[in-house]
Amino acid sequence: MKFAAIDVGSNAVRLLLAKVEEESVRPVYEKVALFRMPIRLGEDAFPHKRISEEKVQKLVKTMIGFRYLMDAFEPADYMACATSAMREASNNMEIVDLINRESGIDLSIISGKREAEIIYYNHVERLAENENNLCHMYVDVGGGSTEILIFDDNKIMESRSFDIGSIRIHEGLVTRRDWEDMKLWVKHVSSRYHPISAVGSGGNINFLFSVSKTNEGAPLEYGKLKKLHTYIRSFPIEQRISELGIRPDRADVIVPAAKIYLSVMKWSGITEMFVPQMGLADGIVHVLYSKHKQTFV
Repeated sequence: MKFAAIDVGSNAVRLLLAKVEEESVRPVYEKVALFRMPIRLGEDAFPHKRISEEKVQKLVKTMIGFRYLMDAFEPADYMACATSAMREASNNMEIVDLINRESGIDLSIISGKREAEIIYYNHVERLAENENNLCHMYVDVGGGSTEILIFDDNKIMESRSFDIGSIRIHEGLVTRRDWEDMKLWVKHVSSRYHPISAVGSGGNINFLFSVSKTNEGAPLEYGKLKKLHTYIRSFPIEQRISELGIRPDRADVIVPAAKIYLSVMKWSGITEMFVPQMGLADGIVHVLYSKHKQTFV
């Protein structure tokens, strides 16, 4: 079966085309193609609470392109979700209507809680070698928000969405009170559930994992992540692009994103983070597959 997932994020807009094979004991999920457009909706939405006409037009054109790609792929179903930037934009429903008129795509603006629930559909507890049903903390850092879940015995025990993201930090929109709120919550749930490791998702942690030279399937250690953060931060943004080979749309947010992951690990006392390179779009595919199975069983 084939499915399509669209993630309209604060930094980038993504289309994931995926297949699910059912020949083995567990369904096997295969990423056929991933398309990414760095539109940066958060640059408008967070400081101005409105998305500019220029970015609206880029988004609409992107969604029209995604529509053609989906038509060629012929998925059994699709889902399109928008997160933090669209949640905050005062003209969000106008944009949703325009996208529907121009592309035929139904875009849903989801809450932080729903975003966390969809992410959990990735069954991330299996990806952290959770053979003994031990407790883990899932941390997803986007441009506008950070979603944190505590899962124990394969169940979500706690979840929170915080308005702390890489673009918000870069734009100077995260206050000391915001940090303190997240710190107190992380310390509180960590004292209750004692997570032994973290699972990280988001484009920035995927990049950091790839350059850390950590073996696939092994966790990224706190000390190694901290050294990477310090090293990258020592370069001006222009040199991060020219000398370190970091994409321009990531070069300015990679350091704030790393700070969020490091802070959560420090507050929780966690020393290692698994990076399965799965996020909201992957979770959407799992949701669609589950929905399909319930419909046709």
